[in-house]
Amino acid sequence: MKHSSPTGPVSGVVLAGGQSSRLGRDKSLLEIEGQPLLARTVRILAKFSDDLLVVTNTPERYAPLALPVRFVADEQPGVGSLMGVYSGLKAARSPRALVVACDMPFLNPALLDYLISLAGEYDVVIPRLGGLPEPLHAVYSRACLPAMEKVLRQGKRQIIAFFDQVRVRWVEERELAPLDPRRLSFLNINTPQDWARVQAILRADHPSVRSCRL
Repeated sequence: MKHSSPTGPVSGVVLAGGQSSRLGRDKSLLEIEGQPLLARTVRILAKFSDDLLVVTNTPERYAPLALPVRFVADEQPGVGSLMGVYSGLKAARSPRALVVACDMPFLNPALLDYLISLAGEYDVVIPRLGGLPEPLHAVYSRACLPAMEKVLRQGKRQIIAFFDQVRVRWVEERELAPLDPRRLSFLNINTPQDWARVQAILRADHPSVRSCRL
């Protein structure tokens, strides 16, 4: 495992189970600077871990990418992102996992490193923007698994549904600002308009974007 902070090793988990229905095509295969978005995401997480997982029920879709990952299926398909996080975390070989969605083109290694560095005393380290959590850009401990199982059995699907049972470290905007002033790390692609915005940012070649380049 690559990360050498006092928190110990981490696994890297990418959720690639969305339907991309609003976009009209598979967002994980959109090309950013000549590289499929999923491959770009995996390469960023590889800076922090040798244990890389992609949660998907269609791993054959990504076979041509030859990614250095283990593919993990949802333990119960169709339940949503909480099941994806649970399935990836359960399969992780490290005590903690850095979990991100596959549709975030501007993941910031410095910000990810900061989140990992905070994880020592907590079960979840999660950013919060405008009062809203960013659960697919967070660090989770395997100690969360029993609480996740409990809420899943209760039929709850919100990722934050188990947070009242674990130790959570919220990372507020004032902490994020020095590392990511424009909050580009959290921009995800759900619609054609989102994709157009990403392309415009890339064309502008903002310094915040250059810091994310591999």
